[in-house]
Amino acid sequence: MSNKKSMIVGFIPARYGSTRFPGKPLIEIHGKPMIQHVWERSLRSKYIDRLIVATDDKRIFNAVKKFGGEVVMTSRNHKSGTDRIGEAVKNIACDIVVNIQGDEPFIDPKNIDRAIEPLLEDKKLNVSTLCFKISDRAEIYDYNVVNVVFDKDYNCLYFSRYPIPYNRDKKLDTDYYKHIGLYVYRKKFLMELIKMKQTKMEKAERLEQLRILENGEKIRAVLTNKDSVSIDTEEDLEKLIKKSRKIYNF
Repeated sequence: MSNKKSMIVGFIPARYGSTRFPGKPLIEIHGKPMIQHVWERSLRSKYIDRLIVATDDKRIFNAVKKFGGEVVMTSRNHKSGTDRIGEAVKNIACDIVVNIQGDEPFIDPKNIDRAIEPLLEDKKLNVSTLCFKISDRAEIYDYNVVNVVFDKDYNCLYFSRYPIPYNRDKKLDTDYYKHIGLYVYRKKFLMELIKMKQTKMEKAERLEQLRILENGEKIRAVLTNKDSVSIDTEEDLEKLIKKSRKIYNF
């Protein structure tokens, strides 16, 4: 495959029972289920050697099989996509695992590659993710947009649904960064992560990546100039369909 040094497997976790948007992996966008859009764009990554959908629902399983994708069934009891991937990758020989969000149908394949590269370059690094500088100030205060702050070496300090950093004096021209929820793990660390108990901050913010920080592990932030829009609600879907017609000529 394209990567000669590390076996890299991409996973797209997909569950049917979303609280805010049940069945969204199968929602049709321009004639294809959303999960198929994610699959096809993820296949364009130059580093991923194998791509697998991990689901807990037979309807999603059958849809992926229908368009020719590789898919595995997992338990319905997982609390996060990371836990679902941990089950799916357990018996697969690989070095690096990529967690690709199943609700970002127009994800840029180059973003996937950007997120992978830090683990190829730094053998001591166990986790990386993506972030995007926010230009629409309304997004800073949107509950569904997760803010991230990082140090001078781009190691993440904290993630929050609250605007961080807090601009107390309202005088500074503060930069804000949106977290794009794509993660790259070394498999060995991922197997340790899924055994860790949920942490207080993780439960409070409902953000699983905080479990990593609370346990003292680094997450490297990779800054990209290509945003990736996730679909959390039907309103998000309507906006994305209109936008995609212009950008992707549907």
